[in-house]
Amino acid sequence: MIKEVIVVEGKDDISAVKKAVDAEMIATNGFGFPKDVKERIQKAAQTRGIIVLTDPDYAGEKIRKEIISIAGKCKHAYIPRESALKGDDIGVENASPEAIILALESARYQSTSKRTEFTNKDLIDNDLLMNLDSRKRRDLVGQKLGIGYANAKQFLSRLNNYGITREEFDEALTNINREIYE
Repeated sequence: MIKEVIVVEGKDDISAVKKAVDAEMIATNGFGFPKDVKERIQKAAQTRGIIVLTDPDYAGEKIRKEIISIAGKCKHAYIPRESALKGDDIGVENASPEAIILALESARYQSTSKRTEFTNKDLIDNDLLMNLDSRKRRDLVGQKLGIGYANAKQFLSRLNNYGITREEFDEALTNINREIYE
């Protein structure tokens, strides 16, 4: 059983996560966040900690930010977009148990202290910015690091705020370069 409480968007997400792991969960039911849900999230964050697992889309990111404002420090798990697609529908509920387990195993805390280990130069030097396939490369590196897909600005923020080490970054790049070019 996972110690932390997993916060997801809806009941279908709970069903999908239950197929993958034994854990307590809270559903936000989208953007609504009824008062009792906010209180449950706060209580869980204070007593057991929480892992945020929202859909890999714009709405999921907005809900993630709202959860952070309610709970403060929490772990973040990301499912890659292609692992959460079913037709035109994107969401945790579409992910396989294996994708959910991998996302939860890769969950990381977001740092509250400002860190500048990585800069735009790192992104440019590694074709993660200002390159024809930068978007794809960021997506692949984000999957390897467990920080999900993001635009360049958000990706840089995640590199710095999720405690990614230079060694982890370099290893992820080495692995994706091997996969792409071999």
